[in-house]
Amino acid sequence: MSNDFFRFKQFTVVQERASFRVTTDSVLLGAWAQIEDAGTILDIGTGTGLLALMAAQRSSARIVAIEPDLDSYKQAGLNFSASQWKERITLLNISVQEYMPDAGGGFDAIITNPPYFIDSLLNPDLSKARTRHTLTLTQAELLEAAAQLLNPGGSLHLVLPVNEAERFLSLAVYYGFFCSRRRLVRPTPAQQPSRALMTLSQENGPCTEEEIVIEKGGRHIYSDEYVSLTKDFYLKF
Repeated sequence: MSNDFFRFKQFTVVQERASFRVTTDSVLLGAWAQIEDAGTILDIGTGTGLLALMAAQRSSARIVAIEPDLDSYKQAGLNFSASQWKERITLLNISVQEYMPDAGGGFDAIITNPPYFIDSLLNPDLSKARTRHTLTLTQAELLEAAAQLLNPGGSLHLVLPVNEAERFLSLAVYYGFFCSRRRLVRPTPAQQPSRALMTLSQENGPCTEEEIVIEKGGRHIYSDEYVSLTKDFYLKF
């Protein structure tokens, strides 16, 4: 990976101006979320535009990507314009709290890699602090937005650190959301899960639980499950 861009099989993400760059978390979420049949998708806090581009590759949906940070918004705009799906992606420089869709403009799916640091020391870079800490989008605000913007039967897909995921799921019940799928991510077999990929819906049914290991036998020796999940995107697979 270059510092300024990340090349995938069907698109390139330029990230020199974005406050939050390409991460394994986002790639895992974009590859794992069940959004193939969605007709409309909302990407909250698109950053470089990665999740919106992955969603466009995996579906025929109309996608709205919102990003309040101006530099990240401009970066995402360049990435969308250079992609083969630019006609299906609408980019808005706005926060989800301010976003007002047109009448009947709900979404079948929402996908997001949201801010997650709640009690930790703020990053001295304000742009990064806004992206990674819950300064501009709290868990409650995200759930409230999802409750307002999802169509009946719609789903919310996100990734969080494991501890924050537990807090999020407890809070979600108050907004009528329940876990339907969860996949814990272990960096190696010997390490505890560090991230949780989650799908929430407003149907209170069983939650499918899975795990995935990224590296199975040393640095850059990837598990079969990780390769299978991400092979449509990473050039190395």
